[in-house]
Amino acid sequence: MSGPDSPRPIVVVSECLELAAVRYNGQSIRAPFIRSLEPHVELRPICPEVSIGLGVPRDPIRIVESGGQRRLVQPSTGRDLTTEMVRFSEGFLSSVGEVDGFILKSRSPSCGIKDTKIHSGPEGPPVGKDAGFFGKAVLERFPNAAVEHEGRLTNLRLRHHFLTALFTWARFRGLRSDPSAAALVRFHAANKLLLMGHDETAMRSLGRIVARQSDGPLEQSVSEYEIGLARALARPVRTGATINALMHALGFFKDVLSTAEKTHFLDTLAAYRAERVGVEAPLALLRSWVARTGEEWLRDQTLFSPYPEALMDLRDSGRS
Repeated sequence: MSGPDSPRPIVVVSECLELAAVRYNGQSIRAPFIRSLEPHVELRPICPEVSIGLGVPRDPIRIVESGGQRRLVQPSTGRDLTTEMVRFSEGFLSSVGEVDGFILKSRSPSCGIKDTKIHSGPEGPPVGKDAGFFGKAVLERFPNAAVEHEGRLTNLRLRHHFLTALFTWARFRGLRSDPSAAALVRFHAANKLLLMGHDETAMRSLGRIVARQSDGPLEQSVSEYEIGLARALARPVRTGATINALMHALGFFKDVLSTAEKTHFLDTLAAYRAERVGVEAPLALLRSWVARTGEEWLRDQTLFSPYPEALMDLRDSGRS
């Protein structure tokens, strides 16, 4: 779990999100989530547009596609900023070091990760959407990192997925910095239920990597595990898979719970499946039973606390 000995996640964040008034219009974007995250992670703010020499405020820039090629241009001045942005992105991302996640400005021609407008010309209409120049470089160079834009993080399910991946990658970075066979075994054991809630097939595949690690170099096992971990964390948890993990946890209490307690738990799971309650409801019951019984294996499961409790905000915009 994310305790005092776990590495603090390292997050590169668009500086205009709450941190500085560096947008093209001289303003910043209100993003309370960034402030709530700040005490628990190491933030590395960056504004690619300011970093290539554009001022604040500045005339807007846009991505233009012509002849199968995309350029970053400033229509009001006619400047082509493609080379400067590509050079900056490559230089920054190659020198930034270890990073566990990115929170980037949506729809930005530099930082967007999927929803930036692509125009037919400097003054032409949009012809599609894609990542911005810096955002695309991030996705290519850090394919396993937790990457989101600020708008999607107002969605409870997507925020939970982002935070779970972010803090899991930070814990894995701690393992990778001081690898040992025992540490890999402990990591997999502690994350078993969390991984089951994402992708049971991937979880079992990771278990086989851990089981056969003595057959080859430790470095190879850690590398293979990282690939499998990325596959398991690639998408948000699914309700059915999560219920399977929670039922697995319930099995540890079959001899200590009353019939009424078991029935209440199963009713709570049914309410979760029907989306009448969040996953926190059945998790809270399991946590109380772990505290009561001292069940050691479950006590160490990251499923019950994948990230700091202070970040467990149940507000949900419904946006995706």
